[in-house]
Amino acid sequence: MRPFDLSFRYKLPIWGGLLIVLSVAAVSSAMLLKAYEDLQRDVRISAEALGGALSKTLFSHLLHDDVWRAYEQINAVYRAGHVEDPILPEAIFVVGPVGEIVVSTAPETLPMLADLDSLGPGYAELARALDRQSGAGSELHDFATAQQRFIVFPIREEYAQLGTLVLAYSRDVYLPRFRAQALHGALIGLLVLAVLLPINAYWGGRMAVPLVELARRMERVVRSHGQDETELPRTRYPYRDELGQLFLAYDAMLAEMRQKALLERELLQTERLGAIGRLASGIAHEVNNPLGGMLMALDTLRQRGEAPPSVMKTLDMLERGLKQIQEIVAALLVQTRGQSRPLTADDLEDVRTLIHSQVLNKSQRLDWRVELPAGILPPAAACRQILINLLLNAVQATAEQGHISVQVAARSGGLAIVVANQAPPIPQERLEHLFEPFVSGREGGTGLGLWVTYQIARQLGGRIVANCADGEVRFEVWLPLENAT
Repeated sequence: MRPFDLSFRYKLPIWGGLLIVLSVAAVSSAMLLKAYEDLQRDVRISAEALGGALSKTLFSHLLHDDVWRAYEQINAVYRAGHVEDPILPEAIFVVGPVGEIVVSTAPETLPMLADLDSLGPGYAELARALDRQSGAGSELHDFATAQQRFIVFPIREEYAQLGTLVLAYSRDVYLPRFRAQALHGALIGLLVLAVLLPINAYWGGRMAVPLVELARRMERVVRSHGQDETELPRTRYPYRDELGQLFLAYDAMLAEMRQKALLERELLQTERLGAIGRLASGIAHEVNNPLGGMLMALDTLRQRGEAPPSVMKTLDMLERGLKQIQEIVAALLVQTRGQSRPLTADDLEDVRTLIHSQVLNKSQRLDWRVELPAGILPPAAACRQILINLLLNAVQATAEQGHISVQVAARSGGLAIVVANQAPPIPQERLEHLFEPFVSGREGGTGLGLWVTYQIARQLGGRIVANCADGEVRFEVWLPLENAT
């Protein structure tokens, strides 16, 4: 896997941590380089001050050929400071006009009257450089063959030069202080990393974990069309920046997808029920005509009275069967138009009276709340039929001493009829086909009551929905007032 293909859960902390480490390393390197340059400048300044002072005092000693006093003068530098002080030179010596050592602080390695050419290649190069020196100021000589760096000062006054003062500094003169400053800088860098890396890991995870979860949810949304997903919890990323806006957009998209899926299901159910209704009505019309003819033929045979009792008994059985078929066909031919009388409170009281005996037989409790709005209401017969069908189903589905409630009131510019009863929830597979004919969860039921209720509500321009929650089955019918006739 390529680095850029990693999950944001790892990519953000890793790349952020790498950026922090590189930044701290770059700043530390710049600080160390600056410290090194400062140390070089400090050594040069210290050397200039020391060499300038010594060259002036040594002139009189060399003029009077007082070598001992000259030695005392240059050796006094080490008595004034610590020998391991990195600012002090490793050795101080004076070179005469012909290249011999007049006096030095290290007589073992730099003996008096020794020729510089004889002390090694580094000193030989220094001797040649001193021969070429013509200025009155200090000069720095750094030879690859030498183990020290040399800073030379001419010992002269006016136009007379008696020799050259040489300060020999070790190449490692900067290391003690540089190491100390490098250690100090490294500790500060580690402290910065110890603070910034956990913050980077926290914020990287704070941003990456919700992003990873969002990506996984989006992948599942594509497969399930948002039906099995839930909104992202606001505690996951409670901020209002671009990432927070992305999560809000995801929640809005999920709600829109659910609403769209719900509308599609309702439309599909409406189309399916409408197709079933048209088919049932067509079949009912086709069955109704021959059914009426058969009933008329039976009535004609009965009026003759010539058939034996066994035949008359058979005719009675056929008539009862045909009338039952006629009742079912009549239920499939739902007609609500043309019923012009609007609903009144007395109509609802009639329904309450009709259903009262059945409620008492099962010792059930009926909660009746009716508040009819002012104005023209939907047709009385249709509303009575809807309420009777729903109440009969509720009484049959509710156990003894159970609870049934009825609410009729104005809602959203229409009339709402709500019937709820205590009962086990309706299975989802049956709930999707609840308003189709001949779909019943009760033994011996035809399922035509809810079918008729659905057809009436649709013909009046309304709707009916069923839902189950908290041990209660609830049917809600809404009929628009403006479409009442």
